[in-house]
Amino acid sequence: MTWVIVGLGNPGEKYATTRHNMGHMVIDELARRTGSTLKTHAATRTSFAQARLGIKPGGAPGESVVLAKCNSYMNTSGGPVKALLSYFKADPETQLLVIHDELDIPAHSLRVKQGGGEGGHNGLRSITSSVGTKNYARLRVGVGRPANGQDTADYVLAQIPAKLREDFLVTVQEAADAAELIVNEGILAAQNKVNAK
Repeated sequence: MTWVIVGLGNPGEKYATTRHNMGHMVIDELARRTGSTLKTHAATRTSFAQARLGIKPGGAPGESVVLAKCNSYMNTSGGPVKALLSYFKADPETQLLVIHDELDIPAHSLRVKQGGGEGGHNGLRSITSSVGTKNYARLRVGVGRPANGQDTADYVLAQIPAKLREDFLVTVQEAADAAELIVNEGILAAQNKVNAK
């Protein structure tokens, strides 16, 4: 089974090191691990690479995956994700994993989830609307909430301060590990290992 793994974010250097682009950062790390290069695919409005991810229990090569980033802004992620699923004939409820930033869990925490609401996340809302179901897998990467009354949008779209970047790089590594767990050992196993931390 091929998993379609989509990391959410906004395109362009302006947003590359913002909290809202945690999904893109994790896809970049997974591409690095697999020696893959994401190529622009005009028909789906995404950039993607196909690879084998990680190692299964017992030492066999990991599952076949599509690593993808939408070439659209966050709040219009749904169209590209739907097109990508159609292109690879993948079922959103069993073959889609969406990696995204999450305000509602502490910074650097990870949560694996199957289905549920969007929690005000415009990228998830767009995907749910486009693919016609909420029941797809998510890897939530905690970015915490803004302090001192800072506007939420300003917080997630601001550059991650230099003094915090190393910690976020560690979080990206851990999120990439979690994505490998999800595709190779399943959602329940990943929840037991990741959500328990």
